[in-house]
Amino acid sequence: MRFIFAAAMQRELLFKVLVIGDLGVGKTSIIKRYVHQIYSQHYRTTIGVDFALKVLQWDKDTVIRLQLWDIAGQERYGNMTRVYYREAVGALVVFDVTRASTFDAVMKWKDDLDQKVTLNHGVPVPAVLLANKSDQAPCQQPRLDSFCRENGFVGWFETSAKENTNIEEGARCLVEHILSHEEAPERDAGSLVLSGPSAGAKEQLACLSCAK
Repeated sequence: MRFIFAAAMQRELLFKVLVIGDLGVGKTSIIKRYVHQIYSQHYRTTIGVDFALKVLQWDKDTVIRLQLWDIAGQERYGNMTRVYYREAVGALVVFDVTRASTFDAVMKWKDDLDQKVTLNHGVPVPAVLLANKSDQAPCQQPRLDSFCRENGFVGWFETSAKENTNIEEGARCLVEHILSHEEAPERDAGSLVLSGPSAGAKEQLACLSCAK
């Protein structure tokens, strides 16, 4: 979903971003940390879908509003995801580094996403993989590097909602790729010129396409 609003020489864009992954991987905690800078160990399980809005001053001329859709972990097994995914332009796919089963489910979520939503020019929406709860266990970086390259993720980040690790960086990586697709020849009226990549980032892995 993309709208553009011009006032006082400033442009505003609205992007619908999905946050998906198995039950209990920390999707709600990531969103709460990113949007409100708060963390709790006692969030209720999301039922269906929840929403949050993050406003980014991308550059001096551009405001980006991210509409974050927190999709319940069990929803992949239902019939409503096609409705929830509609008009999305990007996704954060989350797994819990302490539970191997949630990593095993990543490709099921990615395949479901690719089957149900594409960009206007027919390519999959950009997706960033978040290896969450990194404060509890380390990640296997070489494995995730190759996994993302082989399975169409634009990058991955080792994140911790508790310690506020790499959540901003992961979201910025996704926005940069969303904007790069907006600049494609098939772009619509909601496109804009992409600003430069974030400087000085110290993520475990930067956006894959930016790291070349």
